[in-house]
Amino acid sequence: MLVVTEKRYRKSLGTFELVSLGVGGTIGSGIFVVPGIAAGIAGPSSLLAWLIVAISASCVMLSFAWSSSRYPSTGAFYSIIAKGFNKKISSAVVILYMVSSVFGNATIAAGIGQYISFFGIKNVIPIEVLIIFGFCALNVRGVSLSGTTENILTTLKTVPLIILAILLIPFIHLSNFTPFYPSGNMDFLKAIIIIYWTFTGFEICAIPADETKGKDIIFRSLIFVMVIVISVYALLNISLIGSVGSVALALSPAPVATASGLVFAESEKLIAVIGIIAMLSALNAYMLGTSRVIQNISGELKVPLFRNISTQGTPVSATILTAILSSILLLFSNHFNELASISVITTLLPYLFICMATYKIFEARKIRLVACAGALTTAAILVISFMP
Repeated sequence: MLVVTEKRYRKSLGTFELVSLGVGGTIGSGIFVVPGIAAGIAGPSSLLAWLIVAISASCVMLSFAWSSSRYPSTGAFYSIIAKGFNKKISSAVVILYMVSSVFGNATIAAGIGQYISFFGIKNVIPIEVLIIFGFCALNVRGVSLSGTTENILTTLKTVPLIILAILLIPFIHLSNFTPFYPSGNMDFLKAIIIIYWTFTGFEICAIPADETKGKDIIFRSLIFVMVIVISVYALLNISLIGSVGSVALALSPAPVATASGLVFAESEKLIAVIGIIAMLSALNAYMLGTSRVIQNISGELKVPLFRNISTQGTPVSATILTAILSSILLLFSNHFNELASISVITTLLPYLFICMATYKIFEARKIRLVACAGALTTAAILVISFMP
C-alpha cells in the first residue's frame, strides 16, 4: 500500500518533455473536432477567428512566459497572480482554473468518445472513464513515466497532422473559400469561443516548475509550444477548408478523418486513430497539469491530503481526485460543445488575470504592451461568448 507523506517533486523534465506537455495539452481534441464546428458556424470566414485567437493566445502566452520565468513554482498561476494582486484573489482565480482544468479533462475524454464512435461503438462513456483512470494510474507512477509517454504520443500525433496538411495542399480549390461570409460578415465572431478551446493548454508546460531540470527552460519551452501550435493550426485549417470545403467539414463529427477520406481513399480510420492518439496525449498532459494545480492550491490553503506528495514524487490524492471529478462530469454531460465552452470561459478569466498581473509586475514598455493586448483581447472574447 502506498504511504503518502510530505515529499518533494523530482526534477525529471527537460525542454523536450515540457514542449511535449505544452503541445500535447494544446493540440488535442480541439483540432480534430473544432474545425468542423467552426466551419459550420462561419464557413471559410472561420479562418479569421483562428487568426484572432492565435494573436490573443500568443499575447497571453508571452505574458505567462515572462511572469512564470520570474516567479517559477508548481501551479505557476498562484505565485504570479499573488505578486500582481494578493493571495485571496490568487486563490480564487486558481480555484477557477482548477475547475476549468477538470472540465478540460472531461472535454478531451468526450472528444475521444466522439472519435471512438466513428468505429461504430455506441456506448462510449464507460470507455472514456476507463481511459481517464488509466492515465490517472500512469501519472501516479511518476512524472518521468508520464513525461516519456507524452513525448511518444505528441510525436505520433503532430508529425502525421503536418504530413496530412501538406498532402492536402495540391487539392486546394479557391472556390472552397467563397463565399467567404456565407451567412453574415460577423459570424466568425461566434466561432471564436469554441476555437479558443484548441489553444488552451499551452500553460501546462510551465505548471510543473519544481519538476524541471532547470527553471530557465520554461520561457523557451512556452515559445516553442506556441510556434508549433500556430504553425500546425494555420497549415491544417487552410488545407482542410481549401481541399474539402466548409460544408463537408461541418457535417462530420470527425472532420479531419472525413477530410482525409474524401481526398485519400480508405484513410478515415487511420486519421481517426491519430485523432484518438492526439486526445490521449492531451488527456495525459491535462491530468498532470490539473493534479499539480490542485496540489499547489491545497498547499497554499493548507488543505490536508490533497497537498501531499508521494514517495514517487507525485500528488497521488490530487491525481485521483482529478480522475474522479472528470468522470463525474462525463456522466452529467458527454457533449463536447457544452464541456468545451465551459472549460474555455473558466480558463479565459485566469488568462485575463495573468495578463493584468504581468502588467503590474513589469515596468518594461514592451512587456506591458503585450500584456495589455492579451488582457483586452481576452476580455473582448469573454464578452463575445455571452452574446446571443
